[in-house]
Amino acid sequence: MPASRTEQRGVLVVSACALIDRAGQVLLTQRPPGKAHQGLWEFPGGKVEEGEDPAEALIRELREELGIDTQTSCLAPLAFNAVDDLLLLLFVCRKYKGIPAPLEGQGLAWTAPGDLLSADLVPADIPLAAAVRDLLS
Repeated sequence: MPASRTEQRGVLVVSACALIDRAGQVLLTQRPPGKAHQGLWEFPGGKVEEGEDPAEALIRELREELGIDTQTSCLAPLAFNAVDDLLLLLFVCRKYKGIPAPLEGQGLAWTAPGDLLSADLVPADIPLAAAVRDLLS
């Protein structure tokens, strides 16, 4: 099987979500023990697998990690960050079904937009948190 475009370029593409509740707070998840950046906070999401587009990958990750469902039409691209061999794509989502739950044992925290940059974030999420704060302020 031929390598995907992202593998050929050596770039890991990750889709992440600024999930916003009705009160205007943003969900952050905590990296579990044993993973890179353990204990730090991040926007939920994960790797884009071969054959997936970024929105499809995010919908799958939100279902697997948090037990919620959404649709491509409910995801709005907001920002991206490229660090070393990582391309992080951030979407905003205000419309979803279900109540987010930590299905993979991760911590969850609803955070006011003005407090996002005070959270102990993974480095790649810091500029994205600024974009979310600015969008919601």
